[in-house]
Amino acid sequence: MSTLTYPEVGATRLGPLPRGYHHLHHRSAVGRGPADFAAAGAAITEWRMHRASGARVEASARRAEPGGDVRVSLGLGPLRFTAPCEVIWTAYEEEGRTGFGYGTLAGHPERGEECFVVDLAEDGTVWFTVLAFSRPASWYTRLAGPLVPVVQHWYARRLGRALRRIVAAG
Repeated sequence: MSTLTYPEVGATRLGPLPRGYHHLHHRSAVGRGPADFAAAGAAITEWRMHRASGARVEASARRAEPGGDVRVSLGLGPLRFTAPCEVIWTAYEEEGRTGFGYGTLAGHPERGEECFVVDLAEDGTVWFTVLAFSRPASWYTRLAGPLVPVVQHWYARRLGRALRRIVAAG
């Protein structure tokens, strides 16, 4: 098990999000009914959503499991940003909810935690949520300042669109 780079481990699952960090909350509808919920949950926890968004993923396990390492990288060619993380919680056991949260490890450009979950609402809507707290951990994210939250929101929306396409494809 690696060393996480922040002390508020589990805050994306238990809340509230800690002070002193930028907070991200993105929610979008990605489908309807139990079949779409199952498809969305599998796509999230088996890394397919991230890959469908254009990210490269190297994971220590086929699906998200606590203690598992994952490296997500974005960019083109040699200009790639790699984000090493550790899965810290999963929501397989919760009825109507599937997903996971991971925390940052040394070498990640940010410091904090992010979760990706789908919930099946009473009306049958399948909701995808990205919830995160982060602050700069590298010189280039400090230098980028207010652009980092903009990129984070863009990426969360991109993940939602990728998940919606996966669910629609069945």
